Amino acid sequence: MYDIGIIGGGTAGLTAAIYGQRAGKTTLVFESGSFGGQIVSTYRIENYPGIANVSGSDFSGNLLEQAQNLGAETVTEQVTGIRDKDGVKIIVTTGKEYPCKAVIIASGVTQRHMGLEKELKLTGSGVSYCATCDGAFFRGRDVAVIGGGNTALEDAEFLTNYCSKVYVVHRRDEFRGDSTAVDILKKRDNVEFVLSATVKDIVGETMVEGLILSNKKTGQDFQINVSGVFVAIGQIPQNQIFSEYVKLDGAGFILAAEDCVTSHPGVFAAGDCRTKEVRQLTTASADGAVAALAACKYLSRE
Repeated sequence: MYDIGIIGGGTAGLTAAIYGQRAGKTTLVFESGSFGGQIVSTYRIENYPGIANVSGSDFSGNLLEQAQNLGAETVTEQVTGIRDKDGVKIIVTTGKEYPCKAVIIASGVTQRHMGLEKELKLTGSGVSYCATCDGAFFRGRDVAVIGGGNTALEDAEFLTNYCSKVYVVHRRDEFRGDSTAVDILKKRDNVEFVLSATVKDIVGETMVEGLILSNKKTGQDFQINVSGVFVAIGQIPQNQIFSEYVKLDGAGFILAAEDCVTSHPGVFAAGDCRTKEVRQLTTASADGAVAALAACKYLSRE
């Protein structure tokens, strides 16, 4: 029996484990992939208060080590659901069942796809969702980054270190990301912005050879020749397995406000998986702390 079961080993989940352990509670963190979450693959973090510059892998590694040193336990298993039994919450995985007094869901999000016919077929053959993972394979080639948020801008900056040319394709006239990141790209000689454009098709049968783009203002189609396309058009939650246990909004995010309290007593949501306006590293960390303290308060009443 654990005091707090934490589903998700990203920034929110590991921060919750740290706060839970420091409050004298036993915590168990579930992660089906790599501990650290999406931030692991981030080339450089420069917007976390108190840390001027750190790689995503170093940040995540330090977070995991801190949680484990405090006594948090971790398990690499896929959670398939939660159910109640005799006043206890049972976290169900593909292999076992774990009884917990309180649960924090920090399941994060996954990358949104463009929905093109060849996208899945060419994933790994020119289509990528992780610039820091695959960027070095495109050294000296022309590539495109699809998206207008911070992730897309950061990916483009990273790729300028390897690629001959980086097209940044965005469907709007202006970027949603930080102006500082935009200014950095404007100073790079090998960056070209392609605005008010959407991706209509991918050229190539076995490897990416180019993109067919559509100008939203003129309606005309045109082609850019690239060897790689890095997709950064947003994220979608992974909460369907909890849909009968906690309430979700129309987009699939767990309904929970800044207090991280869900519709189910003793169950809390932290990080990108919950309804919120801002999804950043700092807000994920803050959610982890809030959710853990809320769980501790809930346990004190039991």
